[in-house]
Amino acid sequence: MILEHEIPNGSKLYFGKSAKAKRDIENIASDILDANGFEEIVTPLFSYHQHLSIADEKKLIKVNDAKNNSISIRADSTIDVVRIIEKRLGRNTQHRKWFYIQPVFTYPTTEQNQIGAEFMGEKKLSSVMNIANEILSKLDVKPLVQISNIKIPKILVGMFDELTLDDFRHINIEKFLNLKVEWFEKLIYLQYVEQIDELLEIVPESIKIELLKMKELSVETAYDNTVLAPMYYAKMLYYDELYFRVIDKNEVYARGGRYKNEDLTSVGFAIYTDALCETLTK
Repeated sequence: MILEHEIPNGSKLYFGKSAKAKRDIENIASDILDANGFEEIVTPLFSYHQHLSIADEKKLIKVNDAKNNSISIRADSTIDVVRIIEKRLGRNTQHRKWFYIQPVFTYPTTEQNQIGAEFMGEKKLSSVMNIANEILSKLDVKPLVQISNIKIPKILVGMFDELTLDDFRHINIEKFLNLKVEWFEKLIYLQYVEQIDELLEIVPESIKIELLKMKELSVETAYDNTVLAPMYYAKMLYYDELYFRVIDKNEVYARGGRYKNEDLTSVGFAIYTDALCETLTK
């Protein structure tokens, strides 16, 4: 029996102190994004294209439109924002910096509030990563920033027949070490930017190029509490190179990266409001 006061598992309820914290977070973020030249967009709740953003389509909540075409409730905002600006609003605006404050939904009843920013046509991830760090700093939150490069796991899978991307999704350290390749072992334990120069002398050229990108991003962001995680592989379909997560213990406060939609390269991030609210109201 479902009681009158029950809400579906995974849904969000904010009231009193928590509702104020949520609104404060959103106000601070919108002020900083506005000051950095971003304009706000609110995308439709329903989308025909969510399967292009979500690796596991089982997470999508699907319904049908009036003509019986399959549509999904918004489970990710990034690609929809870029597609709408490029395909629908392109004649009306040349603006390339957009932010959104809206929830996403995954099967069966999980709701996640987000603050996101997309810088369309931009390749430097530091241009948005520094803004995400500024927002968190304004909230007096000092989490760990983890920098990765999605290309590195893909290159390694191409170099070693024994490896698959699932090994990187599940961080199969034992399998990596069993390869008994010295430079690979050092890559596994790479954690700080100061260690990169030693690795650059022994890794293959294709890995060297991607490590230099990670080093450059670390220097451009200059955030004190930063680590490198070259073996991490993101589960989103669209990230294709540099990628970052902002984490504290088991909580992920934000993530972002470089991605490509058709021929357009862009950078962006999403801040997870619910995790921040929980931290700030404790």
